[in-house]
Amino acid sequence: MSAPPSHDLATAAQNSVTLRFLASPTDLGHSGSVDAGTVLEWVDKAAYAAAVGWARAYCVTAYVGNIHFADPVVIGDLVEVEATIVHTGTSSMHIRTTVSSRSVSEDDGGKRSECLVIFVAVGPDGRPVPVPAFEPRTDAERLDSEHAVARIGVRREIVEEMRRQEYSDAGTAERTVLRFLAAPTDVNWGGKVHGGTVMDWIDEAAYVCSTRYCGRDTVAVFSGGVRFLKPLRIGDVVEVEARLVYTGQKGMHVAVHVRSGSPRSREMELTTTCLTVMVARDDDGTAVPVPSWVPASEEDRRLHEHARNLLLIRSRAPGSVLPTHLRPGAGDSR
Repeated sequence: MSAPPSHDLATAAQNSVTLRFLASPTDLGHSGSVDAGTVLEWVDKAAYAAAVGWARAYCVTAYVGNIHFADPVVIGDLVEVEATIVHTGTSSMHIRTTVSSRSVSEDDGGKRSECLVIFVAVGPDGRPVPVPAFEPRTDAERLDSEHAVARIGVRREIVEEMRRQEYSDAGTAERTVLRFLAAPTDVNWGGKVHGGTVMDWIDEAAYVCSTRYCGRDTVAVFSGGVRFLKPLRIGDVVEVEARLVYTGQKGMHVAVHVRSGSPRSREMELTTTCLTVMVARDDDGTAVPVPSWVPASEEDRRLHEHARNLLLIRSRAPGSVLPTHLRPGAGDSR
């Protein structure tokens, strides 16, 4: 692989992109505000713009780190999605993204979510290509870069923990499978399906699974370990499987696997994995406790332990403080 290109001083500062727009009526989701899946689409688009601007090459989403959804984005809000390069590898770019919103008439806004997205630059043959090295110039940039580097080990642990899990019909927990064709409107700039679109599908499947389990309206409060393994092609048959694996104090942890394949074949390949945490809400939108799920089969117990292991790994991340919806439920401590 050739040496990475370099930016001159005039372009080195262009490591950040900010998208500004109004949340439109078509962004209204099942939650009564903008759904987490739509927010993730915005994050993916902003991070992509930052990635291609820096790499000057086509880029693909490789990983989306822990994203907590705070106060909702309301229809009509002025939305800002900022994506900033904070660290680079040989062909990868670690991009910190922040979503903020406020009403157009009042200064009542704030940060709604923040996460780290990793993009990889690829050439015409789909293989990774070098990107210019990012060199922090300020104390704030150095802090962001150190934070990204510090999470590399934790991310590898999460990826390995999720990779070695197997799912079969031996599980007894609530399960939802959505099947459909990837439509031409889902296409990205490289002719494949948008990473943000895939995350929107993940959110929809997790919503159906969690709502059926608790019998209440639910909303996503966290998504983590979103790993893109293979590209998903337009016209593919898509299968999005969501399965409950753990219940905490208020959250329902739902593992989601996305598979795809040609309509002419019965073969389906795993393309994306994710763990989403959903909470139930009452009529006022307040989070309420959910029934505790008790593992019944050997697979249930293994996946339940898998979810606990992920919590343990995330708790070791630098500066990590687990919010209520990620904490173990009553009587479920070690």
